[in-house]
Amino acid sequence: MDVAVIEECALASHEERISFGEVVERLIGAGVERYHVDLVRGESTYFMPDGQSHRVTYRPVDTRPADSFSAESVLAAVRSIQAGRTKYLTFCRQIMEAGCVGYLVSMQGRRAVYCGRSGETYVEPFPANR
Repeated sequence: MDVAVIEECALASHEERISFGEVVERLIGAGVERYHVDLVRGESTYFMPDGQSHRVTYRPVDTRPADSFSAESVLAAVRSIQAGRTKYLTFCRQIMEAGCVGYLVSMQGRRAVYCGRSGETYVEPFPANR
């Protein structure tokens, strides 16, 4: 497990100096299979195929997730960051305002799954060019 790559990806995301595509490419290169972001707790857990994991903690975003989940609002936030109109921390605030409490990124499954308080989900496949 390349902990240095994992921690650099987490830091670079929160400093808004790396895109989602770059994060995915670097994590794949480091052998990461998937990762889970807990927006409320301010932590991400990265999982390797052999069962190892590494958790990175950071200061949580200063937004409380909405009580109800809006897949349409999550999609709007995803499209905005994909188009370069927003950066990572704004994206996190937007999806929390849409009721998202966390998300799972599966490199193997080539998708991100955004989750609400009551188990609602929105699944976003990776863009075709990834």
